[in-house]
Amino acid sequence: MKLTYSLAAFAVAIAIPMPALAATINAVMYKNPQCSCCETYAAYLEQNGFKVDIKPVNNLSQISSDAGVPADLEGCHTLMVDGYVVDGLVPVDVVKKLLTERPAVTGITLAGMPTGAPGMGGEKAGTWTIYAFTKDGKAPTVYVTE
Repeated sequence: MKLTYSLAAFAVAIAIPMPALAATINAVMYKNPQCSCCETYAAYLEQNGFKVDIKPVNNLSQISSDAGVPADLEGCHTLMVDGYVVDGLVPVDVVKKLLTERPAVTGITLAGMPTGAPGMGGEKAGTWTIYAFTKDGKAPTVYVTE
């Protein structure tokens, strides 16, 4: 009787999804040592299931370029996550969409430091365009607008 109860309890326990135990998404962020919004963005990602290893660097533009980010679309940091590059203050739902859909791109970017973006203060004004890019010389394409 005791064994039957234990097996039944175990079966129920494994049948119920446990979102709190979802796998952590590891990422490495390269940022300018003087930029504080990047740390706020990293904290935002960590509140949404990521573990971010922050690496202050003095050659961020070179790291972004080497990662394939078009110079005119660079953000304030470069994040390496699960085989992709995420440049700038891209909202977490868009990052998770990238990691779920796994498109044939090098990465995505939200250029600049738009007001209201995760990690920045203020209210969002207007629509953000998040671009997908590759390293093969093709022009960036719109991944999402938000």
